[in-house]
Amino acid sequence: MSFKTILAVTTDQAQLTDTVTQAVAMASALDAHLDVLCIGVDRTQTGYYYAGMNAAVLQETIHHAREDASELASAAKSQLENSGVRWGVTEAVCQLADVSRFVASHSRFADLAIVPRPYGEGRGIELEPVVEGALFEGQSPVIVLPDAGPELKLPGKIAIGWNESAEALRAVRSALPFLSTAQSAHIVVIDPPKHGPTRSDPGGQLSQYLARHGVKVEIDVLAKTMPRVSDVMRRHVTDINADMVVMGAYGHSRFREAILGGATRNMLETCEVPVFMAH
Repeated sequence: MSFKTILAVTTDQAQLTDTVTQAVAMASALDAHLDVLCIGVDRTQTGYYYAGMNAAVLQETIHHAREDASELASAAKSQLENSGVRWGVTEAVCQLADVSRFVASHSRFADLAIVPRPYGEGRGIELEPVVEGALFEGQSPVIVLPDAGPELKLPGKIAIGWNESAEALRAVRSALPFLSTAQSAHIVVIDPPKHGPTRSDPGGQLSQYLARHGVKVEIDVLAKTMPRVSDVMRRHVTDINADMVVMGAYGHSRFREAILGGATRNMLETCEVPVFMAH
């Protein structure tokens, strides 16, 4: 498998330049086609409109969303014209409640989606369903960009968050094009179970699997010395100077993730390198 079609999704002028720049860098490194999806989001909640609400108000919000989409598309085309990669721009409008499904309909035909970080100050409410639409409904692996990170490139050193879950394994398999060309891949196991078939060799089976694909593998077994698993992982990423994190998305129920945070959300909020996720 290789990444030949990349989808970048943008909904906000504040993140557009960085998202397109990073997507162009990755498309160039992979010799891939880049599609940029520019969405003008109607953020009104029509279900809350009371009887007799003036339809002109709804029409006005749709008009603003169309203007946003047009401005995003125009700015994206200006960036792409001299980029040297094969590209296309799609301009569209959808309501907030439909963002996830709309992104999924495009990402299902992409090998890789690139999106801005969905959490943090100044982030629009629509960015979380953008990520979830690509991951869950679109079934596309996703790279979530950090804030003001270095230019995307083929990663030389990758940290794999490994907890033996189906989500983590799916992420590893999806990331094989990156793992097979990396200088090294670190399988990071935090507080492995004391009982079970892999207790004496945590990460061993995955290491063997990756080695047969030509991946240069190391296993790092860490103790949970900080309150959150994501904090231990993030610190280790810094310690080994990793270029990318590969991890599964939403190991718990998504309701629990929303209430308690969870490793997925915490990593996306705080990680300073690109996070490659699959589900």
